[in-house]
Amino acid sequence: MSDLDLLTQSLARNVKRWRTERGFTLDALAARAGVSRGMLIQIEQARTNPSLGTVVKIGDALGVSITTLLDYEQGPAVRIVPAEQAVRLWHTDAGSYNRLLAGAEAPGTLEMWDWRLMPGESSPSDPHPAGTVELVHVTSGELTLTVDGVAHRVPTGASASFEAATPHTYANEGGEPMEMIMAVSVPPVR
Repeated sequence: MSDLDLLTQSLARNVKRWRTERGFTLDALAARAGVSRGMLIQIEQARTNPSLGTVVKIGDALGVSITTLLDYEQGPAVRIVPAEQAVRLWHTDAGSYNRLLAGAEAPGTLEMWDWRLMPGESSPSDPHPAGTVELVHVTSGELTLTVDGVAHRVPTGASASFEAATPHTYANEGGEPMEMIMAVSVPPVR
């Protein structure tokens, strides 16, 4: 079984498990996540490989991390994620990407990401649930972080934090690759 097949099967099993655990019908989860019922059925039957945005919306609606949705085994109390097992969920032909490095439920979702944006590229994000906070630390280049329509420049070595319940975009308007580490904390579903 390929890595993609393994992730698709894990996503199917875990979305159904967490939906059932939360007591959500397919219609209720579709409404909470802003995705179609048909898409959820395809995901739960492992018949599709959804976009990163769709997986984020489902995770947010369920109150679990992407790591939890893609986890194919229950791990020990200490979970080591080897570099080659970091999950690349988005990439472009120019070389931009993001990788989910690690995640936990603590008590809400907590995720750590590694990002690279090539010059001229950007990645928009839909609003996350109220109370979601993102932290970024730029390790090279300069990030243009736009939150709720306002652009902020974050140079190498600088960090930023913001409430992510509004539309936001990560962009590289410079001439060299931009790399950053990002942490996302989503409050538990109530």
